[in-house]
Amino acid sequence: MDRTKPASAGAARAETLLTKLQTRFVGKLEAIAKSNRLPASFTPVEWLRDEGVHGGGVRYVAPVDSIFDRASVNYSQVHYDDCSEKPLGSATALSTIIHPAYPLAPSIHMHISWTEMKSGDGYWRIMADLNPAIPDKEDQKRFELCLQDIAGRYYEEGKIQGERYFFIPALNRHRGIAHFYLESFHTEDESADIALAKTLGERVIDCYAEILRVKLEDCQPPSAQEIQQQLAYHTLYFFQVLTLDRGTTSGLMVHDQNDIGIMGSLPSHVDPALLKSWQEKLPEPQDQLLEALLGCLSQDSPCPIDEVTKKKVADTVRTHYRRHPDAIKLQASGNTVPTTVDNHIKK
Repeated sequence: MDRTKPASAGAARAETLLTKLQTRFVGKLEAIAKSNRLPASFTPVEWLRDEGVHGGGVRYVAPVDSIFDRASVNYSQVHYDDCSEKPLGSATALSTIIHPAYPLAPSIHMHISWTEMKSGDGYWRIMADLNPAIPDKEDQKRFELCLQDIAGRYYEEGKIQGERYFFIPALNRHRGIAHFYLESFHTEDESADIALAKTLGERVIDCYAEILRVKLEDCQPPSAQEIQQQLAYHTLYFFQVLTLDRGTTSGLMVHDQNDIGIMGSLPSHVDPALLKSWQEKLPEPQDQLLEALLGCLSQDSPCPIDEVTKKKVADTVRTHYRRHPDAIKLQASGNTVPTTVDNHIKK
């Protein structure tokens, strides 16, 4: 069965915008890979929600042996037009994570989504953050100026919320070096809101593509130290996503039909010993979550994060929050906490 689509005109507008951004990003990344004479073509992978009755999505995944350690550009649209008991009308999202193979090239995360309730209320969730293994102040400046130019009067709010959301209390540091996050964003001007989401998506994609292109131009083979720094950072990314990231957890708690896609944010390898060293820094019961996650991994260093491991990790996160529902309060948030899971529950 094909994916069905929601009846809402707002969801249709969001689909048009976000699928165009998906095509733009994949095209830019493929062009950079091709210019480096490495495998370039991303593979589309479709998933269905309830066999397509309630939508689904498609993610584009980077080829192996390319310029990417891992790269996934995910589009999804879920709706409940036929479920009068659910408060959510539709949720349309583009979520992307790019981890370059070259240690000096930064990772990026971008998420833009439109959520529409059956009450008629709707809002955007807009995130963009630059995440290098080895920070570069010029890249940081370029990315922040791009965000500032796009967001205008919303920049300071987005920066404050982003720095709050991507802070890791147990390690007293942020995940990245430049963060932007607008949660439950909407104004009286619907057209201006859509324009902000569109422009931010386009400009962030173009800015990151240029940073990546420059980093890979005439790059030298990485040193052993740089490779180790990248492994340590990828381990940090794994730690933050699975113990703090509310969006990831919410996606896993709502359903289990796109676990591999949701886990597309994870890098290809992590260091289990480094993860273990952080366990004592976590509050209860998150220390138990990390212990369970370590149980999903081999003790090899680096430890590969393949699809079998991703599925184990997804199941482990779900099990943890079903046993400890109050632990969700320990996860990251901006100024407001989205009611993502509640939106999907029957009322």
